[in-house]
Amino acid sequence: MRRMRRWYAWWVRHAARLRDVLYVGFSLLTIVLQAASGAGGWGIRGWYVLGAGTVASVALFWRRRFPATVTVIGIAAMLTAGVFVPMGLALLTLAIRRRDLVLGILGAGAYVAYVLNSWYGEGEFWVSVFTAPFLIGTWIAIGAYVGARRDLMVSLRDRAERAEAERELRGEQARLGERARIAQEMHDVLAHKVSLIALHAGGLEVNPAVGPEKVEGSARLIRETARQAMEDLREVLGVLRSDLSVDGADLTPVPRASDLDRLVEASRDAGVAVTGEFSLPDDVPVAVGRTVYRVVQESLTNVHKHARGASTDVVVRGGRGDGVTVRVTNVRPVAAESLLPGAGAGLVGLRERVQLAGGRLSTGPTREGGWQVEAWLPWPDGRDNVESGADEGER
Repeated sequence: MRRMRRWYAWWVRHAARLRDVLYVGFSLLTIVLQAASGAGGWGIRGWYVLGAGTVASVALFWRRRFPATVTVIGIAAMLTAGVFVPMGLALLTLAIRRRDLVLGILGAGAYVAYVLNSWYGEGEFWVSVFTAPFLIGTWIAIGAYVGARRDLMVSLRDRAERAEAERELRGEQARLGERARIAQEMHDVLAHKVSLIALHAGGLEVNPAVGPEKVEGSARLIRETARQAMEDLREVLGVLRSDLSVDGADLTPVPRASDLDRLVEASRDAGVAVTGEFSLPDDVPVAVGRTVYRVVQESLTNVHKHARGASTDVVVRGGRGDGVTVRVTNVRPVAAESLLPGAGAGLVGLRERVQLAGGRLSTGPTREGGWQVEAWLPWPDGRDNVESGADEGER
């Protein structure tokens, strides 16, 4: 078996040149037989047939590189010496390489050469007029079939390679998208709670003389917040291992608009003066409620990190058909130093999330020197996918 594989590999490497040798050898054999079969033996006519046929046969070595030129040589040999095989093999190669006007012109030239040779030669003129199309057409048809099949195989191979490349590209894009999604969800899950922990710890640091009850309360809040962060992180990692998430909604317990009071209360416990005004019906769609929660969460996280001493107002209003407006505004912070480093990815991911939901987001400083984050989310007229239905499905 191994020897057969080596022979096959050797044949694949040298197949083209070996076919050239076989073509030339077969053509020379027919030329010698034709020259030797003349009625007058090896006369002038026989030597001319041998010479012209040899030239046309040797030219077949270059049939793949110059198919049209080799075909013209074969037609000339057919016209002057009556040798058909070199011309037929050249037409076969030409039909394999190209099927266009050149093939049609040279095919017609081969027909004329065949008919004219029978006219002034020994053949029957009218017989050749009717038989030449079938004889020459057979060589051209075989070559055209082989060429079309080769082109089809090349096309299929190219399509397979393109499909493989596109599959790899889609896989790479999916991996990049998954990494970005994981990073965004990890940021949403951990950044807010870590900022709360930093606020509690910062309060103890700047007020070392507080009483034991204050220290105990802050320590309890830090412990509870850290435990919640670890539970959320464990749920995220558990879902990532199972790879069940499609859009990131199942990476953590789905937040809802009804959780905004708890979110604001956690910031108040950390020492941030936050006021909340929420005017939303109970049937907020799950996707809208989740996005509203993330907008408020990210905005409060930025307040914790960059404006920890600034009072903040959170306003959420909306209704079916009008959309939901979320506005988080903080006054100018007293301390300019950031409590935690920021990479700027939070607002970028938030903008992408809002745009994906069909809304719009605007951020920027206020006239008083504070900062405002405002988002609008569409709420179409319909009762599909409301929170109450989602809650029933989760239960």
